Amino acid sequence: MQRFVDDVLAVTKESVKTFTYESLNNIVRLINGVSALLLTLLPGKATILEGIQGWELRPTFRGPRFPRWMENGVSSFNQFIHELSVDSDVSSLEYSSGEEDRDGYEEYPESPSSQSSRVSRASFTDYDREQVDWIQYILLWILVPIKLLLGIPFRLFQLACSGWSKPLSISGSQHPTQSHSHNRVQSLKDQIIHRTTDRRRGVIEDLHLAMEIFIEAVFDVVHKAAHLLLSPSEALGTLFRLFSSHERGVVEDNDVFEDASISTATLGENDPTPTARNTNFRQSLNTDARTCQDVITELGYPYEAIHVITTDGYVLLLERIPRRDARKAVYLQHGVLDSSMGWVSNGVVGSPAFAAYDQGYDVFLGNFRGLVSREHVNKNISSREYWQYSINEHGTEDIPTMIEKIHQVKTAELRLSNPNIEEELNDDQLYKLGAICHSLGGAAMLMYIITRRIEAKPHRLSRLILLSPAGFHHDSNLVFSVVEHVVFFMAPILSRVFPAFYIPTRFFRMLVNKLARDLQNLPAVGGLVQTLVGYVVGGDSSNWVGVLGLPHYNMNDMPGVSFGVAFHLAQIKRTRRFRMFDYGSVSVNMEVYGSPEPLDLGEHYGLINIPVDLVAGQKDTVIRSSMVKRHYKLMKDAGVDVSYNEFEYAHLDFTFSHHEELLSYVMSRLLLVEPNSKHQANQRAVRSRKKGQVSVSW
Repeated sequence: MQRFVDDVLAVTKESVKTFTYESLNNIVRLINGVSALLLTLLPGKATILEGIQGWELRPTFRGPRFPRWMENGVSSFNQFIHELSVDSDVSSLEYSSGEEDRDGYEEYPESPSSQSSRVSRASFTDYDREQVDWIQYILLWILVPIKLLLGIPFRLFQLACSGWSKPLSISGSQHPTQSHSHNRVQSLKDQIIHRTTDRRRGVIEDLHLAMEIFIEAVFDVVHKAAHLLLSPSEALGTLFRLFSSHERGVVEDNDVFEDASISTATLGENDPTPTARNTNFRQSLNTDARTCQDVITELGYPYEAIHVITTDGYVLLLERIPRRDARKAVYLQHGVLDSSMGWVSNGVVGSPAFAAYDQGYDVFLGNFRGLVSREHVNKNISSREYWQYSINEHGTEDIPTMIEKIHQVKTAELRLSNPNIEEELNDDQLYKLGAICHSLGGAAMLMYIITRRIEAKPHRLSRLILLSPAGFHHDSNLVFSVVEHVVFFMAPILSRVFPAFYIPTRFFRMLVNKLARDLQNLPAVGGLVQTLVGYVVGGDSSNWVGVLGLPHYNMNDMPGVSFGVAFHLAQIKRTRRFRMFDYGSVSVNMEVYGSPEPLDLGEHYGLINIPVDLVAGQKDTVIRSSMVKRHYKLMKDAGVDVSYNEFEYAHLDFTFSHHEELLSYVMSRLLLVEPNSKHQANQRAVRSRKKGQVSVSW
């Protein structure tokens, strides 16, 4: 009888599973089908989608395709570490490309077992486990009343969920050296593959898991109840044990919930022997929180994090791929709603940061203020106070602080490595620093150079490469014009209601991160969203859906846009001039700028004393090529050594897409870091000149 009941329950369980799965799958197919139908009816979709090759809506984290300047398929740093490596069992790992769940991603090369790589690996948690732990955590609370009523031992309940995640603790009975070598190699292999590819699950996949866990748990309870009913003697024994050990069981359960953690293995800093580390269940709610550091170190490059503090108290992260003895450096600055991740998101090939490092540069990656985490010296700063800034602060606070830090670090390192370097160079600056900026970063960099020249302070730069720079926006689409009018006329109300534009809660950030994964798995839905976003930005064919799936848009943190920055852009568009923020009061403007009107940066392009390379996108409708040409014309008329080039790209293609011709062009311009004699003469004249023609106080 017991066997018959077990068979009936097993068949019923599988039938319920199948019915539930197919129902959900049919709903998903219906949504995807309706999206495909709508997509066929929308005009102009081909133009918007043509930038996405083969409906490729996934994030751009891919296995590397080796660049031409790499010898034997590895970069200069990887080759150096490979030759000196003593950890041959790790560096010789071969990664199989036959895994079914790798989503077709190419494999990553052998990473050096350097200390920086080990530290990075130690900072990771297991994404496969994290994808389902939050569901298990919820089910623990849902099914606890059932457990208490029926007296199911908590260990059996744990085992019911153990099929979907790793056990809650690592058994201590196994000798640590029995399978140490195999586990070490396998864990390293899994970590490298998991961290450098997108392993998170979408909402639909989570629903599949949640339904299966729930069905398994319910039928486990039913099976246990049926077994007790068919075996009265065992039922009486169970009841007796339940009442006799009820108090002890409640205490044990409370202990479990008070410390709901997982013992996991981490790689030590000096020895990759697994050590215990507790991972809270709340941390396992994370979806995909890889950082720029994770991407850099897992690809085998060195990494250094430098925290700097602006004069107004904002804590900024300046990241570095260091070549400490290099006398040429490059500073990369991202644009709006972006971070340093944009410069490394294409892996070894296609990422300007790695390309510059492989060309012998000391690479610095700047990060503007404006994160959900609100990094500030005042830990209790309010949201309204934190977001109280405009583009002015990016150009006069953030960039100066980071570049001055670069100057301090490089000068100290070069003096330490070569005490006679100043006598050899006979120059005030021991290194050459180029800058590559995208979008809003370009406008802030121009503001930085001009204001530093007015203040008769060195800007430390030798060359400037601007990729689709902001600054002029009067030639834009209808949607941007509507936004400009709304922001401009409703500023007093909006500034109080929305101090910044970002997703405020962790739950909704997690939901967006997971939905982005679903958009990548459902081509028609993803294509529909891509098309609609393209309409909003005037037909720009950038991979908007893929960018939403990047790790810096995760549940823990994400970049935002302050209302002050949006209002500043609206002012620039309305006045058709690239100028600093208008405070709306003559007295305040007089106090800040020394004049009733804000400083017009376009009128002071003659102060730019370094070569400037402007790059525009023919398909860029966010910052049209006509607006980049506006920069070029003003600079040319002012006598600036400026060049202009166009590529057939959209706005985000400059950072988030792999275009070898663009990267080759940027690297060729960056190599021209030596200023000519005319600019050297101008720089010496500025040093001896008194404070400039325009009085500015910050």
